[in-house]
Amino acid sequence: MAKRVGFCGLGAMGMGMATHLISQGYAVKGFDVAPALLKKFQEAGGVPVSALSDSAKGAPVYICMVANSVQAQQALFEADDTIVEALPKGAVLCLCCTVSAGYVKEVQAQLQKIGRGDILLVDCPVSGGAARAAKGDLTIMAGAEPAAIEAARPVLEELTGPNGLYIVEGGLGQGSNMKMCHQVLASVQILATGEAFGVGAKMGLDAHELHARVMESDAWSWMFENRSQRVLKQDYEPPVSALTIIKKDAGIITSQARKTLWPTPMTAATEQVYTSLVMSFGFGPKDDASVVHLYYRDNVADVKCRLSKEERDARLKLVIEMLVAIHIASASEAIMLAAECNIPLKQFFNLVMTSAGASRVFGKFAEAMSGDEGAEPKTGRTMGDCVQSLFSLIDLALANGCPTPMANHALSLFSVFGRRLGEDIEASNLLRTWE
Repeated sequence: MAKRVGFCGLGAMGMGMATHLISQGYAVKGFDVAPALLKKFQEAGGVPVSALSDSAKGAPVYICMVANSVQAQQALFEADDTIVEALPKGAVLCLCCTVSAGYVKEVQAQLQKIGRGDILLVDCPVSGGAARAAKGDLTIMAGAEPAAIEAARPVLEELTGPNGLYIVEGGLGQGSNMKMCHQVLASVQILATGEAFGVGAKMGLDAHELHARVMESDAWSWMFENRSQRVLKQDYEPPVSALTIIKKDAGIITSQARKTLWPTPMTAATEQVYTSLVMSFGFGPKDDASVVHLYYRDNVADVKCRLSKEERDARLKLVIEMLVAIHIASASEAIMLAAECNIPLKQFFNLVMTSAGASRVFGKFAEAMSGDEGAEPKTGRTMGDCVQSLFSLIDLALANGCPTPMANHALSLFSVFGRRLGEDIEASNLLRTWE
């Protein structure tokens, strides 16, 4: 196949993807509504175009990397000069943006309706961030018919790291379903990171010490490690990942959950908080690590700990156990949603542990449940342990004027199902909530 690619959406991730393809010898024609991005793209060796149709003409492979399904619909079908009408016969259309599985299937239906069933549609959302995009080290979750997958494979493999391309069984929509289930973890962990630092600051803890303790404990997550660098430095400009992105992803999860009457309580809690921050407080374009300011308005790194060693250690342990409990709850929610979506769990476990949703707690679930017998994960906590630590943390946070939405939702889950299943059973039995 000729090394020519059409591209729409040259934002942070899209620019990295497009310029990496250029560096690998691809001729890339790119479209974006922002002139500054087109100029940057041209400076990197790309061919900028001012019309969507021009980006698609003669392109055997086309990548759509816009922000959401509304933008995708406009670019593909509703603009004055659409992508679809200009694509050559038999072209591969890679829908790389994060959208719902339902929308992917709508795209396929629309292609058939307008007589473009010859286009090979691939549902292939990406994960990994702008830096990894520029290095060709993304994770891509792809669902499509075998012929479409094989036609798209050379370009998709060019964009991914070793073992970074996941072909998800089940065809169109399953790539988006895999990404949706992963984003349960991402959505919860971003807000939990802000909650941990904010609660810690309100309780008089040193943020750098809190960071060090979490990093070496069961409370570690990829999101905590990544976002904490910006929190500790107050480095939010320019935003690496705008809050509107994770709000959109949480909305995809909860919308699907409402349609199927499937409970996603932890994700629903994040969506409510993100919606409030975006709609009422103008946080939309801000870096998502700045959610810490919901909990603590000043720089958490400026807090000087004046507690006794005994009190400091006790409070640090409470924050760590809060994060562990939140991770148990979100891991349970994500795993059971993946099972409901018919995602192969071993593949899902491998994806998560090599992506932004990774955590030590999730690793315990993955290790236990990847075996043929599906053993019970061992978190080292009982239902009662989680209830007690969350109860103590929330009481202390409230006494210091700090909200704890994620801790409160986790407490509700452990309280209800601890009473039903028994307070002395392993906390990972929270999975049984969804049975």
